[in-house]
Amino acid sequence: MHNHLRNKYLRQLKDIILISCGIVSACFGLKSFLMPSGFIDGGVTGISLLIRTLTGWELSYLIAVINIPFVILGYRQIGKTFAVKTAFAIAILATSLHFLPFQPITHDKLLIAFFGGLFLGGGIGLAMRGGCVIDGTEVLALYISKNSMLTVGNIILILNILIFSVAAMFLGMETAMYAILTYLSASKTVDFVVNGLEQYIGVTIISESGEEIKQFLINDMKRGVTVYKGEGGYGKQKDIDILYTVLTKLEIGKLQTEIRHIDPDAFVVQQQISDLKGGVVKRQSLH
Repeated sequence: MHNHLRNKYLRQLKDIILISCGIVSACFGLKSFLMPSGFIDGGVTGISLLIRTLTGWELSYLIAVINIPFVILGYRQIGKTFAVKTAFAIAILATSLHFLPFQPITHDKLLIAFFGGLFLGGGIGLAMRGGCVIDGTEVLALYISKNSMLTVGNIILILNILIFSVAAMFLGMETAMYAILTYLSASKTVDFVVNGLEQYIGVTIISESGEEIKQFLINDMKRGVTVYKGEGGYGKQKDIDILYTVLTKLEIGKLQTEIRHIDPDAFVVQQQISDLKGGVVKRQSLH
């Protein structure tokens, strides 16, 4: 019981540190890069920046007010803890934008777009690692995707196309194009922060030489293998073993080379895995 409470408090402390670092990073990206040049990003933050640029209203108030519906959606779609953490994080971000004395770093537009997106995306990613969001776009996309045929990715794309189109009409095509660069920089940084440098690939293998491939994975690559019992559905039906393993992205080439050597006709399916807990692959990567 003592260890359970200790682990719980450590997780909460870790979340607080991640969210705090995320808020500082996002605030730095906004105040030192995007805001002084009138640049915008995608998502809810982009909408707030766009309205600020067009009206001159205070960004801290806009971010707090515009995100309120998304906090409510987060409560309904994800849960109370997520909504409370998100509300506090957005409130602290809005306060930080008002009080933290970050100054402009550069006037080079390309650097502003790249590093503004880098620090803003890093902040959003760190907040997500801490269990909340400081930009409600994903919450809105999740809600719409559950009530339509569109995917989360499609909804975010459509929303950002609308934002950049409005930016092109009111701020000019050049500003809109820089906004797209900012968004690309931010989104890639979010992916990197959330998924990490080591991306994992799930590999499914069906082969007549399954036992030999399994031994290679266990003995040479030091990876765990799960064996499913299956039945061929094409042509003559027969029992087959289906191998499943998880590797890091850097190890895929080695496995593919060996499979081609053992059985050039093997059927191989690869799937990207965004997160992984436990197992042989995780222990091996930590070493």
